[in-house]
Amino acid sequence: MNGQRSTAGVADAERAAAVAVPEAVPALDAAAAAGRPRRRGAALAPVALVVAGGLSVQFGAAVAVLLMPRAGVLGVVTLRLAVAALALMIVCRPKVRGHSRADWGTILAFGVAMGGMNTLFYQAADRIPLGAAVTLEVLGPLALSVIASRRLINVVWAGLALGGVVLLGGGGFDRLDPVGAAYALGAGAMWAAYIVFSARTGRRFPQADGLALAMVVAALLSLPLGILESGSKLLVPSTLGLGAAVALLSSVLPYTLELMALRRLPAPTFAILMSLEPAIAATAGFLILDQALTTTDALAIALVIGASMGAVRGQVRGAPSKRRRG
Repeated sequence: MNGQRSTAGVADAERAAAVAVPEAVPALDAAAAAGRPRRRGAALAPVALVVAGGLSVQFGAAVAVLLMPRAGVLGVVTLRLAVAALALMIVCRPKVRGHSRADWGTILAFGVAMGGMNTLFYQAADRIPLGAAVTLEVLGPLALSVIASRRLINVVWAGLALGGVVLLGGGGFDRLDPVGAAYALGAGAMWAAYIVFSARTGRRFPQADGLALAMVVAALLSLPLGILESGSKLLVPSTLGLGAAVALLSSVLPYTLELMALRRLPAPTFAILMSLEPAIAATAGFLILDQALTTTDALAIALVIGASMGAVRGQVRGAPSKRRRG
């Protein structure tokens, strides 16, 4: 995909979504028969999936920060990925035979991106406030949206969202722990890679099979690090319970929702919608971690929401014409 979606690519993504989610077939057919209002609703559906995934992952991240003193940063990453991998393998029961070398290469890349994104982000969240960590991390998807987009309007919305991101960071990041900030920026780069390979995985594998297999790759990569740092602490029942909650909120639910959304949503629009993440993270930090919001934070949130609304409007307006041409 490389971040770009031609007219044919949009049609292929919609067909892949129908194959992966059988119940979507009658919905798409009904939308085509009902005319523009239903098509508009169908275009909004993947947007709702992305927003729901963002809420889940950021509140899960806040719970993870509370868990870090018990299990360590790498221990929390291991619990999150291992429990998520186990849950997805049980639910999805993906087939491991019949896949090409390119399919497995995509799974490997997707798993590395997920593992790297989680490890780097939690290292950042351990050193700087959650809102600031996500604010820096989201620069990766924003850069992807600008680089990959063929439409000038996406650059405009990305610029507005970037202004909100900078404002949410207090107008500058010089007062943050530089190591934590570097981790957050690294997580942003891995997040951009996650977007690309998640979309490719969604096209190659039915339902969430590819996600389950990639999660196993990520869990296996993190397991030695978690055991080395935390050891037997990972087996404490209360720690395991909180780790399971983090896995559900931060991995299983949001990744599944986003994978479904990326089958029907252009990568540039998806990347701009990710600008909502700092606002959600700031809210989660306030409600769970007692990290207060300021007037500047509120203004920044308004900017990123405005940018996301613009992206949604562009997606809704573009969807009908793309579907007719596809």
